[in-house]
Amino acid sequence: MTQRPEASQEPVPEPADANDKTHPEPLGSLICDPSMIFDTDAIRLRVQDLAQEAQGAEFRAAVVTLLRDANKAGRSAIAEAFELQPFAARELARSYTYLTDGLVTTALMAAVDVLHPIATPTTGERISVFAVGGYGRGEMAPFSDVDLLFLTPYKITAWAESVIESMLYILWDLRLKVGHSSRTIKDCIRLGSEDFTIRTAMLEHRFLAGHGPLAAELEERLAKDLFAKDAAEFIDAKLAERDARHLKQGERYMVEPNVKEGKGGLRDLQSLFWIAKYLYKVQDVAELVPLGLFRPEEFDFFAKAENFLWAVRAHLHLSAGRATEQLTFDMQVQVAERMGYQDTSGRRAVEVFMQDYFRHATQVGDVTRILLSKLEDSQLKSEPLLERIFRRKPRIKPGYKINHNRLEIADPESFLRDKLNLLRMFEEALRTGLLLHPDSMRLARGNLHLIDDEMRNNPDARRIFIDLLLKHGNPERVLRRMNELGVLSTFIPEFEPIVAMMQFNMYHSYTVDEHTIQVISNFSAIERGELEDELPLSSSLIKQGVNRKVLIIAMLLHDIGKGRPQDHSILGAQIARKVAPRLGLNKSESETVEWLVRYHLLMSDTAQKRDIADPRTVRDFAKAVQTVKRLDLLLLLTVCDIRGVGPDTWNNWKAVLLRALYNQTRDAMENGLEAFNREHRGTEAKKRLRKALPDWEKAAVKRETARHYPPYWQGLHVTAHVDFAEMLREIDRLDDPSAMLVRLHPDEDRDATRACFVMPDHPGIFARIAGALALVGANVVDARSYTTKDGFVTDAFWIQDADGHPFEASRLPRLRSMIEKTLHGEVIARDALKSRDKIKKRERAFRVPTHITFDNDGSDIYTIIEVDTRDRPGLLYDLARTLAAANVYIANAVIATYGEQVVDSFYVKDMFGLKYHSAAKQQSLEKKLREAIIDGAKRADT
Repeated sequence: MTQRPEASQEPVPEPADANDKTHPEPLGSLICDPSMIFDTDAIRLRVQDLAQEAQGAEFRAAVVTLLRDANKAGRSAIAEAFELQPFAARELARSYTYLTDGLVTTALMAAVDVLHPIATPTTGERISVFAVGGYGRGEMAPFSDVDLLFLTPYKITAWAESVIESMLYILWDLRLKVGHSSRTIKDCIRLGSEDFTIRTAMLEHRFLAGHGPLAAELEERLAKDLFAKDAAEFIDAKLAERDARHLKQGERYMVEPNVKEGKGGLRDLQSLFWIAKYLYKVQDVAELVPLGLFRPEEFDFFAKAENFLWAVRAHLHLSAGRATEQLTFDMQVQVAERMGYQDTSGRRAVEVFMQDYFRHATQVGDVTRILLSKLEDSQLKSEPLLERIFRRKPRIKPGYKINHNRLEIADPESFLRDKLNLLRMFEEALRTGLLLHPDSMRLARGNLHLIDDEMRNNPDARRIFIDLLLKHGNPERVLRRMNELGVLSTFIPEFEPIVAMMQFNMYHSYTVDEHTIQVISNFSAIERGELEDELPLSSSLIKQGVNRKVLIIAMLLHDIGKGRPQDHSILGAQIARKVAPRLGLNKSESETVEWLVRYHLLMSDTAQKRDIADPRTVRDFAKAVQTVKRLDLLLLLTVCDIRGVGPDTWNNWKAVLLRALYNQTRDAMENGLEAFNREHRGTEAKKRLRKALPDWEKAAVKRETARHYPPYWQGLHVTAHVDFAEMLREIDRLDDPSAMLVRLHPDEDRDATRACFVMPDHPGIFARIAGALALVGANVVDARSYTTKDGFVTDAFWIQDADGHPFEASRLPRLRSMIEKTLHGEVIARDALKSRDKIKKRERAFRVPTHITFDNDGSDIYTIIEVDTRDRPGLLYDLARTLAAANVYIANAVIATYGEQVVDSFYVKDMFGLKYHSAAKQQSLEKKLREAIIDGAKRADT
C-alpha cells in the first residue's frame, strides 16, 4: 500500500547455524500493539510445549486449536481498533498481513520442526515460503485470500510434499482461503514468461520463512531473467486487463460499485503499482514523485483516495462477515454508519458517503489515466514507416502538437497567458478527434484557479462553451472529460454540488452529474439519427427544428438543484435564471430554460401517474405547457431524461404513453381545447369498433355499443373493445351467473401483456383480480374497470413480468389457470401472498415516506387518490381491498414505479357515484390506506 516502508523484503540469510528465516517483521506501523494481534514468541513457545505433550495428528489438532484461538483474538483486536479509527486503512491492512504472517510461519514451523523433522537435510530438502499477490504486497483486507508460493531447489521431494500438505491442512482447518503453488526457480521463470498473470503475482512476492539462500537466488533470477524484459508487452497486458475489467464492471458512476474491480477502484491502483514497479523497480508509488512521473499534489490525493477505498473495503468485509467487494445498497448504509457519516439537511448519511466514494474513485481514475498514459507513451515504439507516410494526421491549430496521437500543449507557459485556452483545448480536441495528452490534462487540472468570474462572463468564453455543446456532434465526450478534470464545475460553480452526487434509490443507475451527461448523450444520439426506429417522434421533431441551445442548456441544468431540502425543480429553476444569461442566452431563451427546468418532470408525471385517456388530463397539461414549441422541447427533454436514468429504464410502455400525450396535447392546442371532450372521443371509438366487426350483424353491434357507459369508450384501444365485445357475446351465450372469462394478449407495442376480464359484477372484483395477478408475479402498470349497463364487469389490466417485459407466450396458460383458481376462490390471495410479499434484504435500506393526496380537479367525474409509497408485490392488492371494504368504486388505476418507490393513482367515486369532497371522508380513507400500508410493510419485512 502507498507509503509503506517496503513492499518486498530482501531475503537476507540468518546468521545462526541455519540460513533460515523463521518469521517476517511487521511491514510498518500497525493498528494496535503487535502482541495483541499475534504474540509470535509466546505462541512459538507454546508450540514447542505441545511438541513435548503430543505427536502426529494429536499434535496437529492442538496446533490448530492454538492458532484458531490466536486468529480469533487477533481479528477481534484489529476490528475493535478499527472501530475507533475507521479511516486507519493502511495500519489495518498491515495488521491483517502481520496476523496472517504469524499463522503461516507458525504452521510452517510446526510442519518442519515437529511433524516432519530431518536432522541433516540434503540440498534438495529445502523449502522457502513466499506470500504473493495482495498478501505479498502486504495489503490484506479482513477476508482476503492467502496466496502462497512454496519454492524448492529441484523437483519436489517426498519430505517437501509432506511439509506442504501438513502446513496446508493446518491453514485450511483455520478456515483460511488459501491459494497455493509449488514450484522451482526454473518453473517460476518459465511460467512467468508464458503468462502475464503469473508474472504479476511473482512481481509481488515477499519472502516469509524458510531457506534464505534459496529465496535470495529467486530474487536474483527474477530480476535478471523475468522482470528485465518485455516491458512494453507487460504494459499492454495490464492495460488490456484494465479495459476488460472496466467493460465488465460498467461505468465508474454505477450506484452499486465494486470497490476492488470497478472503474476507479483498488485494482486500478494496483495496475499502476505493477507497471511502475516493473518499469522503474520502485517499491512504493511514492518513489514516482522524485522520478518526475507524479507531481506532489497528485500523489497526495492519490494516497488519500487509496486510503479511503481501502477503508471502505475493510468496513465492507467486516459488515458482511465475509469477503465481498460489491458495495450494495444495504451495505452502503452499514459502511457509512461504521465510517461515522451522519444525515445532513436534505441528504442521508449514505448519500454523503457515496458522494465521497465517487469523488475518490474519480481521482483514482484521473491520476491512473494520466500516469498510465505517460508510462505507456514512454514505452511506445515508433510507428512503422508506411503508417507514418500514409496516415494523415489532423491539422492542428498553432500552440498545439501531436504526441503519440494525443493533443499536447506546445508551450504551456505562453498557453496559460490566455486563460480562455483552458476551454479552447477541449474545442481543439473535439475538432480534431484527438484525445488529450496526459500533460494537457495535468495542465487543466493544475490551473483551475484561472477560471474566475471575469472568464465566466467573457463573451468569447461563453461562445466557446456553447460551441462545445452544439457544434461538434459529441458533447458528452467533452463534458465528461471537463467534469473529471474539474473544469466544468469551475466554469459553472453551481454544478459543483451535484458532482459525484448519488441518489440513494433503485431507480437512478448513475450519479447526478453522470446522469446529466447521459441525458445529453441521448440527445446527441437522436440528432445523429441513431434512434430513428426507436424514437420516431423525437427524431422527427429534431429534423423539423428546435432551439438546440435552449434544449441542451436545460438538459445541463435540469437536476442542478438536487441534494438540498427544497424541491429540486423549483431550486433548479432559480439557479437556471442566473446561469442561463451568464452562458449567453437572451431573455426569451433564458425564460424557456427556466420553465423547462422548473417543469422537467411534468410530462413524465402526467403520462405515468394520470389517465391520459381522460380529456381533463390532456386539457390541464395543454394549459400548463401553453405552446407547441414548449411541448416539443419538453418531450425531447423528458425522453432523454428517462433514458438517462439507467440502461433499462426506457421501454415501449413509456414511449406509448408519452407519444399519446404529445399527440393528444398537440391536437388540442391546434384544434381547440373545447373540441377535446368525452362525447367526441366516444363517437370516434364506436366508429372504430363497427369497422373492426365487419362480420357482426348491425343489431348485435348496436347492442354492444349501447351497453356501455361513456367512460368505457375513451379509455381503451379498439383491440380491447373487440376483445370485450367477443367476450360479452360469449358470456351471454353461456347464460351462467358464475361464468368468468379471461383473455391474455401480449401487447408488444407497449411492452406489456393485456389481461381482459369479463364476469357478473359484484363488490371487490378489482381487488380480487389485483390479488390474483400479484400471486402469479405480475406487475400491474395500468388497470381500467368498467361496468356495463346490464351488470357485467369489463376490466382490463396491463401487466409485466419481473423484468418489465410482456409475459412469454409459453407462460400464459399457467398464468390464466392461476388467475382463474384465485377468482373462483380455490386460492385465497390474502393467505397465499403472505409468503410471497417480501422485500429483498439489499432493498430494505431504502426509506420511502408515504404520501397520500386527494385530487378533485384532475378529472371531471372522479376523485384521484394518489398513493406514493414503498413498492412491494402485494401493495396494489392491499390498497384495492381497503378501498373496496370502504365501498369505494375504482374506475381505473395508473401505476408508476420508480425503483423501490411506486405511485398508485386511483380514479374513484363513492357508492353514490360522487366525488370525495368531504375532508372527513378523505381523512378516514387516508387513515385506512396508511394502516394497510403499515401492516403490509411489517409482513414484507419479516
